[in-house]
Amino acid sequence: MFVLGPAYLFLVQHRLPARGTLTNWRSWPSPMSTNAAIALLAAAIIWFVGIRPFLIVQVPIILLASSMGVWLFYVQHQFEETFWAKSNTWTLPVAALHGSSHYDLPLVARWFTANIGIHHVHHLCSRIPFYRLSDVLRDNLASKDVGRITLKESLGCVRLVLWDETRRRMISFRRLRLSLRADLEMHPMLK
Repeated sequence: MFVLGPAYLFLVQHRLPARGTLTNWRSWPSPMSTNAAIALLAAAIIWFVGIRPFLIVQVPIILLASSMGVWLFYVQHQFEETFWAKSNTWTLPVAALHGSSHYDLPLVARWFTANIGIHHVHHLCSRIPFYRLSDVLRDNLASKDVGRITLKESLGCVRLVLWDETRRRMISFRRLRLSLRADLEMHPMLK
């Protein structure tokens, strides 16, 4: 999920127009011209330095960058105290602030990721430019700790794959097994 999948996502899936647009030719020129420009640039670099040096540099960069991108997206939507609601109770402000995390990254990582860690504010108002997100966060202290996770805490998000409707939080398969075992011990008739 975080190694080959992201490379496929960025190299193949996002290089083609969205599904369902195959019959709509108007969606093809922009991505295909971008693809052609990338292919032309790659061909020129390969012509100058050779295929082996090109791949030695590009493959690790592509694998690392795509994995980091998928990780950032994943951890900003799959954290323990995220928010899910049925459509009749869903509201944009609540879903934006509580359904995506405030990934509190170290200062250097904030700069390299264009403040993408302030994702909950981005979801609330996507028109705020990345260089103003930290100002909005600073000026609205109420949103500072909403969905806040640190880099260390984010490593535990990998195991969070199930939504527990009763607890209203993401849980792991291990937590589900423990809960089921506890329920069976409390209610032996369920066996």
